[in-house]
Amino acid sequence: MRTMLFDSTCDLGALWSSAPQASLTGEVKMQKQIHEIKDFLLTARRKDARSVKIKRSRDVVKFKVRCSKYLYSLCVFDSEKAEKLKQSLPPGLSVQDL
Repeated sequence: MRTMLFDSTCDLGALWSSAPQASLTGEVKMQKQIHEIKDFLLTARRKDARSVKIKRSRDVVKFKVRCSKYLYSLCVFDSEKAEKLKQSLPPGLSVQDL
């Protein structure tokens, strides 16, 4: 007899997307959202900031900066502000456009 662990209405994709990310060393790296552009720029200028990924969709541009402990993300809904933010990122930081 097989038992169902999840209800048929349960969305497994939502469960996996909200789960913390585990690195190869076994430590858990969580995500944080930043709501202000100024705070995001200060985070991107930190010493432990490694890279920035920019993901564009139809309505929103997401900026994600990887630091040593957290992945910080910022959602920008204005494309002009997104371009200005991209130009004001630190030059030593690797930027990937996805």
